[in-house]
Amino acid sequence: MNLSSQFSTPSGMTRRHFAQHLAGSAAMASTALSFGTAMAANAEELRKNRKSAILLWMGGGPSTIDLWDLKPGPPTGGPFRPISTTGDLQICEHLPMVAAQMKHLSIVRSMSTREADHNRGRYYMQTGYVPNPSIEHPSYGSVIAHELFEQRPDLAIPPFVHIGGGGSGPGFLGMAWAPFSVSSNGQIRDLSLKIDDRRLAQRVAALDLIESGFIKQTRGGAPAASPAGEHQKVLRKTLDLMTSEQMKAFKVDQEPKEMKERYGERGFGQGCLLARRLVEAGVPFVEVDLGGWDNHNNIFNTLSDTKLPELDRAMSALVEDLAQRDLLKDTAIIWMGEFGRTPRINQTSGRDHWARSWSVVVGGAGIKGGIAVGQTNSDGTEVEGTPYTSEDLMSTVCKGLGISLDKTYTSKNGRPMKIAGGGKVIQELLA
Repeated sequence: MNLSSQFSTPSGMTRRHFAQHLAGSAAMASTALSFGTAMAANAEELRKNRKSAILLWMGGGPSTIDLWDLKPGPPTGGPFRPISTTGDLQICEHLPMVAAQMKHLSIVRSMSTREADHNRGRYYMQTGYVPNPSIEHPSYGSVIAHELFEQRPDLAIPPFVHIGGGGSGPGFLGMAWAPFSVSSNGQIRDLSLKIDDRRLAQRVAALDLIESGFIKQTRGGAPAASPAGEHQKVLRKTLDLMTSEQMKAFKVDQEPKEMKERYGERGFGQGCLLARRLVEAGVPFVEVDLGGWDNHNNIFNTLSDTKLPELDRAMSALVEDLAQRDLLKDTAIIWMGEFGRTPRINQTSGRDHWARSWSVVVGGAGIKGGIAVGQTNSDGTEVEGTPYTSEDLMSTVCKGLGISLDKTYTSKNGRPMKIAGGGKVIQELLA
């Protein structure tokens, strides 16, 4: 099915004739007009080159040996068979629609990480650092949103949106870069105005005066890092959000029926459709959750009957839709969970936690499609050749997005922190 319907994105910075607002000579008006036009042109150039990323998060640890790196033959290989794709690789037979889009996506089959616990694995895969009680690291969503935000000077809606769950936090970057959580249908709680504009403006002005005075007194730390300062930033963003035309991006129900059906009308499908709308509107980072991958029991029926059909429809629609709208070249897609699952099939026809050798999928935003990078041995128990980590994966994604890997943040306790944990770029993936 051709995904050709269009969504009209909100208009950007308006080109206004400064002469309407400035008194004085004709020369002054002409200068102001030129300045305004230059600013608008610069904003348009930023919009043209803006990058985004969509993380498809598979909570629970998906069995990548049954999806992306099949081992037919050995008893541990399972019953699924590989099929050809539009790329130079094969994937699971239960992902035929994704197979048709693999020319846009690549698989890293040599992931080897060290955290096989759900909470620790999620933290590590989404920050590039192992959990540390003395510091909370920012998630990649917060980092990427922070680094790409300057490309969208007119963005009023949050730069990091999490669909279908809570999302990993901003760590020491501060609450201004925390994920904004919504349901898969774009529903946002407690965002309607209960009072008129005049009363709202009065209350906001009063609160701003109090907080600004508090911040200037530097109570509770430096002004930039104070809770009052962080609250002030979040409040301003919330008010911008409540009154912005860009809020229309959340209205998935306005999509044509055939588009909603193409993505799949379950939660993950509608979440992926919402992700496309948000990227189209300028949001730098969107995370969409599909849980239910902790399959210690009855894994093959669960995958073939439930998980893979839902994934197949939604993921393929997202890639196809982005490509047809000419957005994929500027939008990175990352498919991953906290780890993989054991090559060995357990006594309850399931697979257990496994971080030693597994796969992730990436594409878009300068990342090559249609290839497999790295490999595992014949039964999937070991990586053959160069292993890759969370740090390496996200360094590669950041490189594709044009984010400098040389930048260093400073945590609240004064420690320097490199973007993506200082990982190495996976050169085979870069176009």
